[in-house]
Amino acid sequence: MRRHRLLGRSEDDLDPLSSLTNLFDVAMVFAVALMVALVEHLNISEMLLEEEFTIVKNPGKDDMEIITKKGEEISKYKQNQNTEADPTQNRGKRVGTAYQLENGEIIYIPEG
Repeated sequence: MRRHRLLGRSEDDLDPLSSLTNLFDVAMVFAVALMVALVEHLNISEMLLEEEFTIVKNPGKDDMEIITKKGEEISKYKQNQNTEADPTQNRGKRVGTAYQLENGEIIYIPEG
């Protein structure tokens, strides 16, 4: 004890677990910062704050999904949702192609 008093150390300096609490605090701050960065990167904050939005996942593919939010109601529509109930139901046919020009105008060309 005498040597420790001469060096100016206290009892807290001898506790090996005291540095572990500081590491825990640093890890918690890092985890919160990582979550905030993830929310900003994925634009999840828009979903939480806006009243209405529409998200199209996998556009143009067989597993395409459309998610819409109007007020408090969230609805999810899968492209093949109606065909799963009745496998004999026709899926429809392609009747034309639509193109969007650089100025935003959409042109529809029917197939012969």
